[in-house]
Amino acid sequence: MPHAYQPPQRRSRLTRRGRLLLLFTALLGLGLGATVLLPLLSPGEAPEKPRQLLIPEGWRAAQVYAAIDKELHLPAGTTASAVATAELPLPAEAKGNPEGYLFPATYPVTPKTTPAALLGTMVRTANQKLATKAVADGGRAYGMTPYQTATLASIIEAEADNPADMGKVARVVHNRLAKSMPLQMDSTLNYALNRNTVDTRLKDTRIDHPFNTYEHRGLPPAPIDSPGLQAMAAAVAPTPGDWLFFVTVKPGDTRFSAGYEEHRKHVAEFNRLRAAAAATPLPVK
Repeated sequence: MPHAYQPPQRRSRLTRRGRLLLLFTALLGLGLGATVLLPLLSPGEAPEKPRQLLIPEGWRAAQVYAAIDKELHLPAGTTASAVATAELPLPAEAKGNPEGYLFPATYPVTPKTTPAALLGTMVRTANQKLATKAVADGGRAYGMTPYQTATLASIIEAEADNPADMGKVARVVHNRLAKSMPLQMDSTLNYALNRNTVDTRLKDTRIDHPFNTYEHRGLPPAPIDSPGLQAMAAAVAPTPGDWLFFVTVKPGDTRFSAGYEEHRKHVAEFNRLRAAAAATPLPVK
């Protein structure tokens, strides 16, 4: 597949320590809770206090479009329709689809803000983050284009239970790619089926869809959400380890395994806790 990641052959790469040094230097300069400034005023205009639009990490494009419509008091679907004519600075690999490039941050808006201008700022911000030296150099060391880095980061954003697990999730993905194993990520199935759930059924894993990473090896053909800078950083500087599996047994408790038998035990624990929660009656209010 054209977007499939292939491990580099005899490619020189930065050490992990070197990548992290570059990465942390970049993060200190950029900050993680970014507020993006928009050119809102023309010369001579009186200042107008902008409203703040927060785009969280992990939102899909459809959620971003809906939030922009709501904040700008526009009919539903207006922002989605604006994508086709907004001339967004997307890479050719994106084929006009801004999924993964609507960077999560806080954006100021006024009544004069347009969907096209706001989307353009989000995409330019994503490009800037992907072009930072730490992220760009780290991606090249793994043989990935910026678009592939964004795609991998979007999976990390969706799969990691908390930021502390992002590096380990990234390592599982890299290890599976290096072994030509299917990623088997439920987050990509959720994207294909337009849902969010932790319950995946066997029939779900057999759907005929390019985002079904149970059936198709390599990265999916496009990002599945809007990753933040931490997920981008993890994608190119994964935590060292030999893990091939992980499951979030309960919030705050993600277990990583190198072997399948250990992973099966963790999955059994997840299923036991889910069954117990389903059997517990809701409290009477």
